Amino acid sequence: MAPNKTSNTAAYTGIFTAVAASICCITPVLALIAGTSGIASTFSWVEPFRPYLIGLTIIVLVFAWYQKLRPKTQEEIDCACEDDAKPTFWQSKQFLFIVTLFAALMLTFPYYSNLFYAQPTKDIVYVSQSNVEKHTFDVEGMTCAGCEAHVESEVNKLDGIISVKASYENANTVVEFDKTKIDESEIEKAINSTGYKVTYKKEK
Repeated sequence: MAPNKTSNTAAYTGIFTAVAASICCITPVLALIAGTSGIASTFSWVEPFRPYLIGLTIIVLVFAWYQKLRPKTQEEIDCACEDDAKPTFWQSKQFLFIVTLFAALMLTFPYYSNLFYAQPTKDIVYVSQSNVEKHTFDVEGMTCAGCEAHVESEVNKLDGIISVKASYENANTVVEFDKTKIDESEIEKAINSTGYKVTYKKEK
């Protein structure tokens, strides 16, 4: 296979694996934009394979750059003389650079995906301590900071929420709320609406 074709194949493979590595975090953002947040956790099963996909992306992109930058053999130079066709943009270093940049953005997506979730600003209202309750909801399906922000954004939309902190590492969401305005079943429903599922809740 010609070096340009080999390099292009590796570049396209790099795009695919980079997107696949972060699909579990891309899906919630796309779901939010589309207004169908219930599908947010569709690709959470991909998360255990993420390190392997990242490794594969790096390998194929390094290979693509190697093919693009390595010195040509005499045979390849002779072939180039026979074929005077100028390489297209899709076979250029510029295209490979764009692919590499896109792959980097995709691989780091989980670390900045929370920026896509707006946290509503709330007026500070005095709440009697006797009306404050704190519950921890075990939530399955969260895989990154974007997932946490998604859950927090939905719960914060509810009236009576004092604070909410989701953690994908602990697989839970801790919510402090005014029990005179809202109960835990409404909070559970809001969490479930994101596509992640509440498996257990306990009161603190």
